[in-house]
Amino acid sequence: MSHTASTSTTSPQWEGARAGGKCGRGPKRALEIVGIVFAFIWFWPLALAYIAWKLMGYPVPNEFRAFMERNFTRMGDFPFGDRTRAAQPRPASGPTGNSHFDDYRRAEIGRLEAERRRLDDEVREFGEFVEELKRAKDREEFDAYMRKRRAMSPTTEA
Repeated sequence: MSHTASTSTTSPQWEGARAGGKCGRGPKRALEIVGIVFAFIWFWPLALAYIAWKLMGYPVPNEFRAFMERNFTRMGDFPFGDRTRAAQPRPASGPTGNSHFDDYRRAEIGRLEAERRRLDDEVREFGEFVEELKRAKDREEFDAYMRKRRAMSPTTEA
């Protein structure tokens, strides 16, 4: 009788389970779940923050700061951002008190408005050009279809 050794194709984790070892992550996972449940009962914002942190893949604080600055700086001054940005003055829309500068600003705004109107006209003209190209292409396709149809149809003469 020949006795052949069977080769195992299972992972070492399952081999350990068959040999009486532990399977899975153990009680740490259960303690984590119980902790989250109690956190929701006593202080739910902390539990939500932990779940968000966990879903983000446990980011390092520097990565978290970069993520928050990258995604939320447009919503206002971010508390973790540098203070120099918050200290910079915001542009005022009213008169500055310097009449020469106010005249210059009015002239520049007028120039920019004229440029914007010119660009809007170019966009409109380009849209009309594209529409004309589409109509011409449709006309060509229709004419080609009609030529092909006339060539294929039998002509009946009475």
